[in-house]
Amino acid sequence: MTKDQKVVAIQEIKDLLQDAKVVYVADLEGLNAAKSSDFRRQAFKQNIQVKVVKNTLLQKAMEQMEGVDYSEMFQSFKGNSALMISETANAPAKLIQGFRKKEEKPALKSAFVQETFYVGDNNLDMLANIKSREEMIGEIIGLLQSPIQRVVSALQNKPETVEAKAEEVAPAAEEAPATETPETPAAEGEAPAAE
Repeated sequence: MTKDQKVVAIQEIKDLLQDAKVVYVADLEGLNAAKSSDFRRQAFKQNIQVKVVKNTLLQKAMEQMEGVDYSEMFQSFKGNSALMISETANAPAKLIQGFRKKEEKPALKSAFVQETFYVGDNNLDMLANIKSREEMIGEIIGLLQSPIQRVVSALQNKPETVEAKAEEVAPAAEEAPATETPETPAAEGEAPAAE
């Protein structure tokens, strides 16, 4: 690779990293061409950009980035590396997990997710369980709607409850005069008899 080609490659990597909030570096070594293509195809379907890169070029590109110090990831840059960029925090981890149900690779080398660094394949399960922004918003909306739905439900059921109580009171009111009426004349009738 010529020096000009390296400069172009570094710039391409920097362009990928420019606005990236989620960065994974995975080891695809050992995957044949068909499996590697299948991995890339699945990544594309999930809006994950995958680019196989040279470790030295990736490190140089990351060193030149402003705003994020990627140096914690550099120790994992050995062997074959694939850079994975996504908008969703857990999508690359879930893709790797799903692919590993059939294969030994890919393996997670390192990741930068939600302004935190994760180094090593042992972090894969934790990364897969991170909730995406959309999932968190959905849960918050669900939590906010729950009390509101209870209030609305209570208000909607309140007229039925009032009507039900009114119906319960009405038969009781009809029965009460019937029992009171015979007692009252009996009491009046008893009073003259007692005299």
